[in-house]
Amino acid sequence: MKMRPTRLLSCLIAAGCFTPALSHATDGYFSHGYGMTAKGMGGASLATAQDAFGGANNPASMAYAGDRLDLGIDWFSPRRKAERSGSGGFGAGSLDFSVDSDSTSFYIPEFGYNRMMSPSLSLGVSVYGNGGMNTDYAGGQLNCGAGPKTANALCGNGSLGVDLSQLIIAPTLAYKVATNHSLGISPLFGYQRFEAKGLQAFDNAPGFPPFTGSPGNVTNNGHDSSTGWGVRVGYMGRLSDSFSIGAMYASRMRMSAFKKYQGLFAEAGDFDIPEHYGAGVSFKPTDRWMVAIDLERINVGDVRAPGNPSNPPVAPLGASNGPGFGWHNINVFKLGVQWQYNDKLALRVGYNHSDNPISASDVTFNILAPGVVKDHYTAGFTYAVDAKSSITMAYMHAMNNSVTGSSFFNNFGPGVGGTEKISMYQNSLGIAYSWKF
Repeated sequence: MKMRPTRLLSCLIAAGCFTPALSHATDGYFSHGYGMTAKGMGGASLATAQDAFGGANNPASMAYAGDRLDLGIDWFSPRRKAERSGSGGFGAGSLDFSVDSDSTSFYIPEFGYNRMMSPSLSLGVSVYGNGGMNTDYAGGQLNCGAGPKTANALCGNGSLGVDLSQLIIAPTLAYKVATNHSLGISPLFGYQRFEAKGLQAFDNAPGFPPFTGSPGNVTNNGHDSSTGWGVRVGYMGRLSDSFSIGAMYASRMRMSAFKKYQGLFAEAGDFDIPEHYGAGVSFKPTDRWMVAIDLERINVGDVRAPGNPSNPPVAPLGASNGPGFGWHNINVFKLGVQWQYNDKLALRVGYNHSDNPISASDVTFNILAPGVVKDHYTAGFTYAVDAKSSITMAYMHAMNNSVTGSSFFNNFGPGVGGTEKISMYQNSLGIAYSWKF
């Protein structure tokens, strides 16, 4: 089978149409895995070659993936909660609240295609939702002064939240430099959208301090978009029939600025996608069992918009050293086990542990982005419909985790904001169809 350019373009456009619904916040704000096979194995994928998502995982794996097409969609359900207690801003408990985010369902597409141009050379493309952050809290939580409760949790008007989504297209070339060793490269072309709402108190509003250096570019400006690029490179070695190793490095993706929100994000609206890298092994103790382990590092703290500390503020919002979300660089451990039950059915389980990037001192700003989950448990299977096609499903549950800290509003006076707590847990369920040709 040959995929015509128009057919491939149609698939890419179809995936792009889902972009407004993309939202992942598992390993930091990255997905716990890319491709339904990896998602069933805790995300472990750097030393395996079971699908056409090398552009999202390890480009070198595509040299072993064969001729194939993978199409999938993942239902992702994060449950976020924020609360404040012990406040004394306008009387005891006047700023207290407890609210759940209303947005709880997102649909994340994935597309992978690989073609062996020769026994040693492959060309393909992976299209995937990289990650994101999304919250949507109802207004009417606080009074923020005299009168009824009309303000949201951060003393703004109307509902409160953010919506960040990222889509990446990764054309991929892989080449076997020797029979059992391959190198791969994937140029990464990124598109992202962002919207913030309900942050009027931080937009130099009357009665509040002048928080931003760019008034009018903080909140309620609708969606803004950003594009940019980077590169992912990888190596994979099949050292024996039962043992493989892999490694990848992805550069920082330099994205254009969100001009509509240049008064909110540090560096005048800049929000690059961070550098990350990792290494993995897979081994088969028997013909029917495979164990895969990955270690990964995500340097999200090196990007100022998510990485700059928020409390105490040292510069206005939007400045190079202006407040961010205070996220730290994180390490991720991924473990997956696969059992080939019979010729048609493969069963998988996995575990994924990531560091929590958020510290107690930054809890207030992270009401908007409570990416605090650490432990993920996964399961999945692949069923071969016939010799060329198969169905894969994967489920993930991220255990509830929380962070508690002193409110940013305590900068206005001792005890004004009291103590805040953010928490989240997650579920996802995905299905993919694969066709070998």
